[in-house]
Amino acid sequence: MRMRRHYTGSDDEAGIDMTPMLDIVFIMLIFFIVTSSFIKESGITVQRPSAATATEQPKGNILIAISPEGAIWIDRQPVDVRAVRAAVERMLVDQPDSTVVVQADRDSRSGLVIQIMDQVRLAGVVDVALAATATSAETR
Repeated sequence: MRMRRHYTGSDDEAGIDMTPMLDIVFIMLIFFIVTSSFIKESGITVQRPSAATATEQPKGNILIAISPEGAIWIDRQPVDVRAVRAAVERMLVDQPDSTVVVQADRDSRSGLVIQIMDQVRLAGVVDVALAATATSAETR
């Protein structure tokens, strides 16, 4: 009679299945990406002028910053005055109902701000706003 050896162990190793945990991690990653707010920046920091009548507006889709020296920044890149219209038109292709916020430094030239606003309107944007810091009427 022949004796058989019985192997009671299985071929699978004892361990934790990581697949459900990885699925949950990927679902959470997708959730956080979709729900996070994306901050748009113009490229430079400006000292906005203060105004007692400034009101909170929804953020603009296109931000244009003007430094005290007259440098113009759109989408974190320096732009010449003559190229503002083309840059805004290019950005309008992706988001046709965009609004523009001009963030002019309080020491920038008003003539340059007017030129920028004119170029934005020539590009076809109806809503153009100037960024200002709200102050109370008592401090003025």
